[in-house]
Amino acid sequence: MSWLRALRETARSGLTIERRRLEPLIAIRGAAGLALVIGVGLAFFGPVVAASSAFGAFQAAIATFQRSWRPRPVLALVSGASLAVSTFLGYLTGAHLPLFMALLVLWTFLAGLTWAAGPTGGIIAASNVGIMLVTITLPTSVAQAAVHAVMIAFGGVVQAALIVLLPVRRWGAQRDALADALAAEADYARRLRHDPVAEFDPVPLMTARSAAAVTPRQARHRPAELHGSRGLAERIGPVLASLADPAVGVPAEGPERDRVRELLAAAASVLDAAARAIRHGAPVRLPAPAVAALRTPDTGAILTGAARRAARRLSALLADVIETAEGDGTKEARAEADDAADTIAPHRRRPTLLRLVPVVLWAMRAELRPGSPILRHAVRATVVVAVGYLIGAALPFGHGYWAPMAAVMVMRPEFSQTYARAAGRFGGTIVGVFVATAIVQATHPGAGPAAALAIVCALLMYLLMRTGYVVGQACVSAYVVFLLGMAGEAWSQTVGERVVLTLVGGLLAMISYAVYPAWETPRLRNRLGDWLAAGGRYAASAVDQYADPAERGPEDVRAALLVSREARVAWQEAVARAQHEPVRHRGLSRTAAEDAQHALAQLGRAAMLMEAHLPEGDAIPVPAAAQLADALRRATEQGAKDVRERRAPRWEAVREALERWDEEDERRGRTSDPVVRNGADLLLESLEEFSRALDAGAGVRPGTSGAGRS
Repeated sequence: MSWLRALRETARSGLTIERRRLEPLIAIRGAAGLALVIGVGLAFFGPVVAASSAFGAFQAAIATFQRSWRPRPVLALVSGASLAVSTFLGYLTGAHLPLFMALLVLWTFLAGLTWAAGPTGGIIAASNVGIMLVTITLPTSVAQAAVHAVMIAFGGVVQAALIVLLPVRRWGAQRDALADALAAEADYARRLRHDPVAEFDPVPLMTARSAAAVTPRQARHRPAELHGSRGLAERIGPVLASLADPAVGVPAEGPERDRVRELLAAAASVLDAAARAIRHGAPVRLPAPAVAALRTPDTGAILTGAARRAARRLSALLADVIETAEGDGTKEARAEADDAADTIAPHRRRPTLLRLVPVVLWAMRAELRPGSPILRHAVRATVVVAVGYLIGAALPFGHGYWAPMAAVMVMRPEFSQTYARAAGRFGGTIVGVFVATAIVQATHPGAGPAAALAIVCALLMYLLMRTGYVVGQACVSAYVVFLLGMAGEAWSQTVGERVVLTLVGGLLAMISYAVYPAWETPRLRNRLGDWLAAGGRYAASAVDQYADPAERGPEDVRAALLVSREARVAWQEAVARAQHEPVRHRGLSRTAAEDAQHALAQLGRAAMLMEAHLPEGDAIPVPAAAQLADALRRATEQGAKDVRERRAPRWEAVREALERWDEEDERRGRTSDPVVRNGADLLLESLEEFSRALDAGAGVRPGTSGAGRS
């Protein structure tokens, strides 16, 4: 899209106010911790120290709202401690501009690289840089700077203590993630009733997998209903797909199809009931019609072959889901269930905070390479913050930290987020600064009333921060104004001065991305090639299980599935980011991208069908399956290279492997399992559809790979 349209779309996104579920108890707890810290600061140290300590408590509470599976008290402690260190070091160098600029450049660059460890770390690090620019102006001596640093860290400790003493929905994030995964399976079952070849979105299962990673301490205290359910959810999806698909299940119409629709509806109701129970920690309440539909003996009489096997597996899995959601059974029984679930979805360990440090450092070091979007973001942020600080210091307004603070708080590695947040920050700042400054200049509140107003703004921020960036920034701007007003007149500014400095910071952030971008659009073909290669490995792993069931196990299929899911999500996220970028990819049209995405989704669905019916260890080997698996691996690897080089892949090698399979069956006078044989045909059809999509796209060249054209 054009620059004008891109700016308009991102600005609209940044100014959008959404209706989201509010969490008033968590907001009140965060505001209470802030009030406690401000009260202690005012009582023992005065308003200036209270102001800096309030920044620590405020930022620590915001850190606990980030989307992270790490314990909330840990996030609060890390945020408070890191801001305290930043403030103290910043004050020590603040009197010497060259030395402070060196520290600011280093700190901002490291904060930019921290995005390599995830958005939570990146947001906390960026906020520390922005708030540091304010807090270093408050102390007047090294001793006072040390006191301010201690009080800032104290703010993080208070917020962490309140989270432990006053828990709100303990394990709530993990419950929601697991419940969303079960609800996604329920939605998939309903869609399969009307569309037997519907696609399944793996994102909820991937989120649940991330949420399931726990520290050793968490593992000892995890609720019983969070044990094993994720593994069951992973196993239900392929069974639902195989039950509904006409290629391996039942005909498209007739009594068998009607029975399948009943089973799918019943499964959806049971999964929804289990999801509600896990989300709220309540007993499972099963709808009577669903229970009756699952228990009727007609299934064995109506369904045959693979469909009957899938129906029996579905009933058994749903029974396990209900038992797990109830949290029933002894500790030994739950441990046995965990071991069984780990066969499909292994238990994941989250490193402790100390063991996480080398992991984060390694991730940051890995981004120090040409072309890395994270490295480009770090360079952009560093230059913008340094230039913004110098411009703010040169302008005759005083307190020029508003410019670099605005810049570092809005900058993200992606174009759309940076521009949307810049628009939202500027709009929110105008409202928040205007209202707060007008109140301060009209009423001249003392330290106590100003502190109370700041706490109210913080409460509104915590309550409304998920409804839109512009709303949150209005509350944050007003909070900063009231907090500095509490510290005294020395930190006062007019509305115009603060707005102008914020505008300078936002413009610098936007210009930096235009001058030194990291566009996602030119990398779309690489992402698509990665997904093709990962999907091919997943399909090959599933096919390979039939070649020698005694020697192979589901672990290889599971590992390949996870890689394929990650590649699919990376592609989808890249497409979403590219849609808002003011650049055009000449080698991949939007229609071709959508068709190719659909084809690869069907490739994954075909592999999932075979995964639902993996043979037992004593099953008869199918040697031709090994040849097909090898052809799939080689062809999709070469096909991924073709995609990256703007060629449409060819699949003659896969077709030849299927023809040899049919010849071997004919020579031996037997027929292979229709599940795996029909699934193999679906794999080839998906690959051919993928090539047709790219052939229809602009700018492709005929393929020359050994995989051949279909």
